[in-house]
Amino acid sequence: MLSYVALGLLFFVALVLFYGIIAIHDIPYDIAKSRNHPHQDAIHVAGWVSLFTLHVMWPFLWIWATLYRPERGWGFQQIEENQRTDEAQLAALQEKLDAQSERLARLEQALAQKTGQSGEGTL
Repeated sequence: MLSYVALGLLFFVALVLFYGIIAIHDIPYDIAKSRNHPHQDAIHVAGWVSLFTLHVMWPFLWIWATLYRPERGWGFQQIEENQRTDEAQLAALQEKLDAQSERLARLEQALAQKTGQSGEGTL
């Protein structure tokens, strides 16, 4: 009788593990589907492929599925906007630097002329 219980328990554990692994492999696809990911079909197929590779690819699928967000996409638009703002600030700073360089050159010229005029009379 005990051997039948052990055999039943063995089958039960094997069945739970089998269905558990299948349920776990679909988590990245469910995330991609809930986020309306543009590559959700590819993530789903890769999840099935990861079953045969003992879930080696599964963490990468998780990352791939969670990178996309519907409200901001991949997040690169915000980077491009920040880059445009930085470029505008850089151009403004470059103009200020050029103006200061011109002012410094004029002041140095004026100082050189002033010291040149005062120096001629004293020698």
